[in-house]
Amino acid sequence: MTGLGYTLPAVLAVVAVCCWELLVLRTGLFTKPAYWISMAIVGAFQVAVDGWLTKLSAPIVLYAPEHISGVRMPWDIPVEDFLFGFALVTSVLLLWQRQADRNEESA
Repeated sequence: MTGLGYTLPAVLAVVAVCCWELLVLRTGLFTKPAYWISMAIVGAFQVAVDGWLTKLSAPIVLYAPEHISGVRMPWDIPVEDFLFGFALVTSVLLLWQRQADRNEESA
């Protein structure tokens, strides 16, 4: 099956992190403008670095075509890279927010 090697785990990572926030942690992170500004900054740097690493004209990082969806944007970046990036950065920020909330409660 095409895309299962990298695409499925990428989608599952996004779903897991979103469910973790919405059903378990409930920090309200997704409602904060600072979160979305942070994600835009991360995304800008991800495009610059990932675009250089994955450009099809001279790739540094290669992906087996049978393990990705084939959707690449911009600059030949596999869409799965953005999904994993979202899940990774969001999970770290959720842990950070959770700790900040705990510190506030104990103060």
